[in-house]
Amino acid sequence: MADTPAGRIFDTMLLLAILTSVAVIMMESVQQLELKYYQLFHTLEWVFTILFTIEYVLRVWCSPKPEKYMRSFYGIIDLLCVVPTYLDFLLGGAHFLISIRILRMLRIFRIFKLVPFLHEGQQLTLALQRSRRKIAVFFFFILLLTIVLGSIMYVIESGHNSGFTSIPVSIYWAVVTLTTVGYGDIAPITPLGQAFSAVIMIMGYAIIAVPTGIVTAEMTRMRAGASVTVRTCPECHKDTFDEDATFCKYCGHHL
Repeated sequence: MADTPAGRIFDTMLLLAILTSVAVIMMESVQQLELKYYQLFHTLEWVFTILFTIEYVLRVWCSPKPEKYMRSFYGIIDLLCVVPTYLDFLLGGAHFLISIRILRMLRIFRIFKLVPFLHEGQQLTLALQRSRRKIAVFFFFILLLTIVLGSIMYVIESGHNSGFTSIPVSIYWAVVTLTTVGYGDIAPITPLGQAFSAVIMIMGYAIIAVPTGIVTAEMTRMRAGASVTVRTCPECHKDTFDEDATFCKYCGHHL
């Protein structure tokens, strides 16, 4: 829909409605505001629920394959955004389910295609997709590294009443230290343990830069390739195609 002026206007209005509804949900979670403006929040909730219900029904009606849209990620999110209000009205006592409405925030990602930085956003998405195997290998290596480092620290600090009571606890400490978070709830007290923890802290700064370097290298390689566009395939609803693409690379449908 965002490929036409009318579609962009609709998406812009929908974006404003989503942001406003999310703001209402957040304010409603504040007890003082909820008590003071309960009727206003209740009225706005029904307004947004009816609006998003109409939008959901229209999307199902306009979709070439309604069942596929209803089973898709955004189709499920769209449904979860409106169902809790009706359940609370019909059954009562389901008000806690209304917190699911915060999922409306996820719908903003579908509207991002209308922002001026579309091309850069698509490049970043493609770079992440193309480097996902390297990043997966890196995270597997980090997992093994934290297990080894935690086990070593357990050997060093066990028996000194420093909080390293088991290997899982020591692995938790290694994760916190290696990521430079440093909660401070567990700390080594022996000189050897403190020296070893200092080495892990320094390693953490170097490791953090690795995923960034992987994605940056992929983006650099992409700059020499074909640019991408966000035309949506009418058959499978996928996007992100090469600028000169004629057919969908996912289902083969004509674009």
